[in-house]
Amino acid sequence: MKTLKRLIDSKLLIACLLISGGVTSSCSDLLKEEPKEIVIENFYQNKSDFDAATNAIYFPLRMIRSEHVAVLSAHTDWGYGRGSRAQYNDFEGFNPTNINAAASRWNSFYQGIRNANLVIEKAPMSEVLTEEEINSYSAEAKFLRALTYFDLVRNWGGVPLRTAENIDLKDVPKSSAEEVYDFILADLEAAEMYLPESAAESGRPTLWAAKTLLADVYLELEEYEMARTKAQEVIDAGAYQLVQIASVDDIREKIFGATLITSSEEIFAFKFTRQTGQGNGLPWILNHPSTGLYNFGGAYAHYGDATNPFHKEWQDGDLRKGLWQVVDFGLGDSTIVNGKYAEPQAVDNTGAGNNLPVYRYPELLLVFAEASARVEGLTEGGLEAVNQVRRRAFGLDPMVASDMDYMMDGLTLEEFLDIVLQEKAYETQFEGKRWLDLKRTGRAEELVMKNKGISIAERHYLWPIPLDELNFNEAMSPADQNPGY
Repeated sequence: MKTLKRLIDSKLLIACLLISGGVTSSCSDLLKEEPKEIVIENFYQNKSDFDAATNAIYFPLRMIRSEHVAVLSAHTDWGYGRGSRAQYNDFEGFNPTNINAAASRWNSFYQGIRNANLVIEKAPMSEVLTEEEINSYSAEAKFLRALTYFDLVRNWGGVPLRTAENIDLKDVPKSSAEEVYDFILADLEAAEMYLPESAAESGRPTLWAAKTLLADVYLELEEYEMARTKAQEVIDAGAYQLVQIASVDDIREKIFGATLITSSEEIFAFKFTRQTGQGNGLPWILNHPSTGLYNFGGAYAHYGDATNPFHKEWQDGDLRKGLWQVVDFGLGDSTIVNGKYAEPQAVDNTGAGNNLPVYRYPELLLVFAEASARVEGLTEGGLEAVNQVRRRAFGLDPMVASDMDYMMDGLTLEEFLDIVLQEKAYETQFEGKRWLDLKRTGRAEELVMKNKGISIAERHYLWPIPLDELNFNEAMSPADQNPGY
């Protein structure tokens, strides 16, 4: 059984109920409730209570991650959604069905934030924890809170900043995106100070995970020198290396396999197990029954098209391209489905054992390559970072120069940045990265038009703030809604 995956033991169940006020499905309900006195009186009495409370932060974040990644993948220039999900790739904004689905994701994110806030609030008040333990629990909670606010601000823009200091308040005003980013950076700087270099259990954040998230946040903020510095610190630590592969099956088994505990390139991932209510739902969402990659068939709710220029221009021989298979399920013989997450022994449609990566070493290398290029221009170090990812993709030793390498001669800075953006798209397909990169770089309209022939409505760039938030949070009003909703 994977570490951190047996979350529903009796202790954690009590923790989840206490922390959520007995409600684990709706943050709008939490907003209407006063914090329970039982949490103060009967909980946080010993280290095992704080272990359970910290684990409870993960529960809502893990459960929503599969759907969050799937939705982001339909927003891309390469991915399509089927059924109600088709509306995501129309790029016209959300209809009522998907407005409600976005509200569910918002609620789960804020539930995770609330649970993190409780740990951050209570740990320093403990009379049984050592100073080292207080710092450790707080650092882990702040890392998870920062990660969650990073998801929120990139998809919703400015949002209410619910913190350990205002945890008793129902009504919290909407903060600007700049204020949210300042808060994220403060959390990560604190986490960076106290997270360990090596996790005691697989699935816990480390110092290197905090530095990686910092590098990504700085990249988002166009603070490229800081992004390069943080990424370089992770590279120089030598804690990670690319998993070598020789086949498409190696990708499925050695990097994303259902029985993997971790890998040499995993920086941070949400952990799942083959257990009802504790598994990863993304493999079922993506797979098609005809491929035999999922023992419960699959919903094939997201797919691609081999005639899309993104796929047509993808070089043959790249093992990552081989994750796509042609399956005509009524949309034409160019329809392709992705088998990145294979699971032959899932217990049900949501019971896959595959972990869901948040950051892997190849992405960190590409963050470094982009940031360093924007600071220094083309360098051998930046080019080597990209080439390591590319070599591995073709089944080569990532550390040995090859004929597949991109070469410095004749390469302009803009061409190099295009290469980095495209390599990241290939490497992180169905990890929820491409749409956010397209928005960040200002390339969304250009590349969605090029690859899908669709113009993006302005309201599609930010998701709608839930009506429950606007109705029950009296510090907000309809004027705080995002444009177009």
